[in-house]
Parts: sequence; structure tokens; C-alpha cells
Amino acid sequence: MANRHLLRTVAMQSLFQWDFNGRQPGSLPTITASNLQEFAPGVEEENFAYDITKGVEEHREAIDALIQKWAPHWPLDQITNVDRNVIRLGVYELKFSGGQVPPKVAINEAIELAKTFGGDASGKFVNGVLGAIFKDMIEKGEASDDGPSSDKDEDKDEVEPQAPSSEPQA
Repeated sequence: MANRHLLRTVAMQSLFQWDFNGRQPGSLPTITASNLQEFAPGVEEENFAYDITKGVEEHREAIDALIQKWAPHWPLDQITNVDRNVIRLGVYELKFSGGQVPPKVAINEAIELAKTFGGDASGKFVNGVLGAIFKDMIEKGEASDDGPSSDKDEDKDEVEPQAPSSEPQA
């Protein structure tokens, strides 16, 4: 597993644990450190995982508002903890990471996390929500559909964004 994908996995696991335990202020760095030690000891660029978790925590209200806007049939508390935090991670990378990750890589990585850790329809659901946000960003001039790929991120087979599914996430 490439470093950045592994670090996103650790970040998602940390966000899941933090969310599951009531999002206690100040606990996320400790949770992330513990997960890095357990699942990615000695990995390079471990700050990447901290940057994601810190960024999601700092921007959570704005991120959650975007999720609610683009998945209106799914109140946040009805979205599974895995899907909710995968989408939070993806929205952070799309909108709040300062362009460090190309949008299509952010979407594809989130889809892969959803497929790995979520339910049968999680990949499609995450793709639909993040795809709708990305399309809106393009329309507003906040992103480009033909952005350059990054050597630091592993560019997976690109998946065309779809509208959010109205199917329940198990």
C-alpha cells in the first residue's frame, strides 16, 4: 500500500474513532498518533495523516454543511460513521487542503476507502456526493476538470462522479 493511501486510511480510521466517541475536543491528535503507531509504524510523511485529521476537525462545520447540501435525503446522523468520515476526508481534500491533492485523486481515494471499509453501496454514495461537490466547484471556478496529477499521490483509474444515491447505506 502506497504511503499516502495508507496515511489516508489511518486518517479515516482516526476520524471514525473520534466521531464514534463523541468528537471530544483535543482528542484527535492522540487518536491519530495511536493509529499511526499501530497501523503505520515508521511510515514516511506521517504529518499527512495529521494534516487531514486536523483539517477535518477545523473545518467540520463547513464540511458537514456541504454534505447536507449535496446529500439532502441523508441527514448526517443517518449516514453510516464510515461513509460520513470518508466523505469528510474527501471534502477536506477537495475544498480545504489548499490544492495539495488533485480533485480527481481526492475523489478516487475516498471511493477506494468507502469500498474497503463501507457497505455495498458506499463507493457509489461517496462518489455521488463528492462528484456533485466537485461539479459545483468547477461551475464556480474553484476547480478545473483537467487539473494536473500529482507525483505524490497514486493516480488510480478515474471514476466519473455520479449523483448521490438515494439507497440506504447499510
